[in-house]
Amino acid sequence: MAMETCVLGGGCFWCLDASFRLVEGVEQVVCGYAGGDDPAPTYEAVCRGTTGHAEVVELTYDPAVIGFRDLLMIFFALHDPTTPNRQGNDVGTQYRSAIYTLDEDQAREAREMIDALAVDYAAPIVTEVAPLAVFHPAEDYHQDYFTKSPGNAYCQYVIPPKRHKLAQHFGHRLKG
Repeated sequence: MAMETCVLGGGCFWCLDASFRLVEGVEQVVCGYAGGDDPAPTYEAVCRGTTGHAEVVELTYDPAVIGFRDLLMIFFALHDPTTPNRQGNDVGTQYRSAIYTLDEDQAREAREMIDALAVDYAAPIVTEVAPLAVFHPAEDYHQDYFTKSPGNAYCQYVIPPKRHKLAQHFGHRLKG
Protein backbone atom coordinates (compact mmCIF):
# COMPACT_ATOMS: atom_id res chain seq x y z
CA MET A 1 0.00 0.00 0.00
CA ALA A 2 1.31 3.46 -0.86
CA MET A 3 2.09 6.10 1.73
CA GLU A 4 -0.48 8.84 2.30
CA THR A 5 -0.17 12.44 3.41
CA CYS A 6 -2.15 14.84 5.56
CA VAL A 7 -1.58 18.42 6.71
CA LEU A 8 -2.59 19.55 10.20
CA GLY A 9 -2.30 22.82 12.11
CA GLY A 10 -2.80 22.92 15.85
CA GLY A 11 -0.70 25.69 17.30
CA CYS A 12 3.07 25.76 17.24
CA PHE A 13 4.36 23.29 14.66
CA TRP A 14 7.22 22.27 16.96
CA CYS A 15 4.67 20.72 19.33
CA LEU A 16 2.89 18.67 16.68
CA ASP A 17 6.20 17.71 15.10
CA ALA A 18 7.65 16.43 18.38
CA SER A 19 4.53 14.41 19.14
CA PHE A 20 3.73 12.89 15.75
CA ARG A 21 7.35 11.70 15.36
CA LEU A 22 6.51 9.19 18.12
CA VAL A 23 3.46 7.71 16.37
CA GLU A 24 3.78 4.30 14.76
CA GLY A 25 3.12 4.43 11.04
CA VAL A 26 4.11 8.08 10.71
CA GLU A 27 7.13 7.86 8.45
CA GLN A 28 7.91 11.56 8.03
CA VAL A 29 6.95 14.84 9.68
CA VAL A 30 7.70 18.15 7.97
CA CYS A 31 6.98 21.50 9.61
CA GLY A 32 5.64 24.12 7.27
CA TYR A 33 3.03 26.68 6.36
CA ALA A 34 -0.37 26.39 4.66
CA GLY A 35 -3.55 28.35 4.14
CA GLY A 36 -2.05 31.71 3.26
CA ASP A 37 -1.48 33.98 0.29
CA ASP A 38 2.26 34.64 0.22
CA PRO A 39 3.94 32.43 -2.42
CA ALA A 40 7.17 32.25 -0.38
CA PRO A 41 6.34 32.56 3.33
CA THR A 42 9.10 32.86 5.91
CA TYR A 43 8.83 32.16 9.62
CA GLU A 44 9.23 35.83 10.44
CA ALA A 45 6.46 36.90 8.03
CA VAL A 46 4.12 34.15 9.24
CA CYS A 47 4.75 35.21 12.86
CA ARG A 48 3.94 38.83 11.97
CA GLY A 49 0.57 37.57 10.71
CA THR A 50 0.97 39.16 7.30
CA THR A 51 0.87 36.03 5.12
CA GLY A 52 -2.36 34.37 6.27
CA HIS A 53 -0.54 31.06 6.79
CA ALA A 54 -0.95 28.65 9.67
CA GLU A 55 1.96 26.74 11.16
CA VAL A 56 1.31 23.12 10.12
CA VAL A 57 2.87 19.70 9.91
CA GLU A 58 2.76 17.52 6.85
CA LEU A 59 2.56 13.87 7.89
CA THR A 60 3.52 11.04 5.58
CA TYR A 61 2.09 7.84 6.99
CA ASP A 62 1.49 4.20 6.22
CA PRO A 63 -2.30 3.65 6.09
CA ALA A 64 -1.75 -0.07 6.71
CA VAL A 65 -0.41 0.88 10.16
CA ILE A 66 -2.44 3.98 11.07
CA GLY A 67 -5.37 5.59 9.33
CA PHE A 68 -6.29 9.21 8.79
CA ARG A 69 -9.10 8.95 11.35
CA ASP A 70 -6.66 7.75 14.03
CA LEU A 71 -4.28 10.60 13.20
CA LEU A 72 -7.19 13.01 13.61
CA MET A 73 -8.01 11.53 17.02
CA ILE A 74 -4.43 12.17 18.11
CA PHE A 75 -4.45 15.64 16.55
CA PHE A 76 -7.57 16.69 18.46
CA ALA A 77 -6.15 15.31 21.72
CA LEU A 78 -2.93 17.32 21.32
CA HIS A 79 -4.49 20.78 21.02
CA ASP A 80 -7.59 22.78 21.91
CA PRO A 81 -9.75 23.03 18.79
CA THR A 82 -12.12 25.52 20.46
CA THR A 83 -9.76 28.48 20.73
CA PRO A 84 -9.67 30.59 17.57
CA ASN A 85 -6.17 31.70 16.61
CA ARG A 86 -4.69 30.55 19.88
CA GLN A 87 -3.04 27.61 21.64
CA GLY A 88 -2.11 28.40 25.22
CA ASN A 89 0.17 31.43 25.25
CA ASP A 90 0.64 31.29 21.47
CA VAL A 91 -1.72 33.86 19.96
CA GLY A 92 -2.17 34.75 16.29
CA THR A 93 -3.78 33.42 13.13
CA GLN A 94 -0.72 31.24 12.51
CA TYR A 95 -1.73 29.15 15.54
CA ARG A 96 -5.24 28.34 14.34
CA SER A 97 -6.62 24.83 14.36
CA ALA A 98 -6.77 23.60 10.78
CA ILE A 99 -7.00 20.49 8.64
CA TYR A 100 -5.88 21.08 5.08
CA THR A 101 -7.32 18.25 3.04
CA LEU A 102 -5.84 16.58 -0.01
CA ASP A 103 -9.08 15.05 -1.28
CA GLU A 104 -12.81 14.85 -0.61
CA ASP A 105 -12.42 11.69 1.52
CA GLN A 106 -10.15 13.55 3.95
CA ALA A 107 -12.55 16.52 4.03
CA ARG A 108 -15.50 14.23 4.77
CA GLU A 109 -13.62 12.35 7.50
CA ALA A 110 -12.45 15.61 9.08
CA ARG A 111 -15.99 17.03 9.17
CA GLU A 112 -17.38 13.77 10.55
CA MET A 113 -14.73 13.76 13.27
CA ILE A 114 -15.52 17.36 14.23
CA ASP A 115 -19.24 16.56 14.38
CA ALA A 116 -18.59 13.48 16.54
CA LEU A 117 -16.27 15.32 18.92
CA ALA A 118 -18.45 18.43 19.27
CA VAL A 119 -20.39 16.90 22.18
CA ASP A 120 -17.13 16.52 24.15
CA TYR A 121 -16.42 20.26 24.24
CA ALA A 122 -18.18 23.07 26.11
CA ALA A 123 -17.31 25.56 23.35
CA PRO A 124 -17.74 25.08 19.59
CA ILE A 125 -14.91 23.47 17.64
CA VAL A 126 -13.42 26.15 15.37
CA THR A 127 -11.07 23.91 13.38
CA GLU A 128 -10.82 25.10 9.79
CA VAL A 129 -11.30 22.35 7.20
CA ALA A 130 -10.15 23.50 3.76
CA PRO A 131 -8.55 22.03 0.67
CA LEU A 132 -4.76 22.29 0.68
CA ALA A 133 -3.68 24.77 -1.97
CA VAL A 134 0.07 24.71 -1.28
CA PHE A 135 2.25 23.31 1.48
CA HIS A 136 5.43 25.31 2.06
CA PRO A 137 8.11 23.49 4.07
CA ALA A 138 9.46 25.63 6.90
CA GLU A 139 13.09 26.56 7.17
CA ASP A 140 15.45 23.66 7.96
CA TYR A 141 16.08 24.72 11.56
CA HIS A 142 12.36 24.13 12.38
CA GLN A 143 12.48 20.46 11.37
CA ASP A 144 12.66 18.16 14.43
CA TYR A 145 13.28 21.30 16.49
CA PHE A 146 12.57 19.66 19.85
CA THR A 147 15.33 17.08 19.35
CA LYS A 148 17.78 19.67 18.02
CA SER A 149 17.03 22.26 20.73
CA PRO A 150 16.59 20.34 23.99
CA GLY A 151 17.44 23.38 26.11
CA ASN A 152 14.76 25.63 24.61
CA ALA A 153 12.59 26.76 27.56
CA TYR A 154 9.41 27.04 25.48
CA CYS A 155 9.80 23.48 24.23
CA GLN A 156 10.56 22.14 27.70
CA TYR A 157 7.44 23.79 29.09
CA VAL A 158 4.95 22.96 26.31
CA ILE A 159 6.00 19.74 24.57
CA PRO A 160 6.53 17.21 27.41
CA PRO A 161 2.92 17.54 28.66
CA LYS A 162 1.66 16.92 25.11
CA ARG A 163 3.90 13.87 24.76
CA HIS A 164 2.73 12.63 28.17
CA LYS A 165 -0.90 12.96 27.08
CA LEU A 166 -0.06 11.17 23.85
CA ALA A 167 1.50 8.27 25.78
CA GLN A 168 -1.40 8.15 28.25
CA HIS A 169 -4.18 8.07 25.68
CA PHE A 170 -2.48 6.57 22.64
CA GLY A 171 0.35 4.46 24.08
CA HIS A 172 -0.69 1.57 21.83
CA ARG A 173 -0.02 3.83 18.82
CA LEU A 174 3.55 4.76 19.71
CA LYS A 175 6.71 3.44 18.13
CA GLY A 176 8.35 0.70 20.17
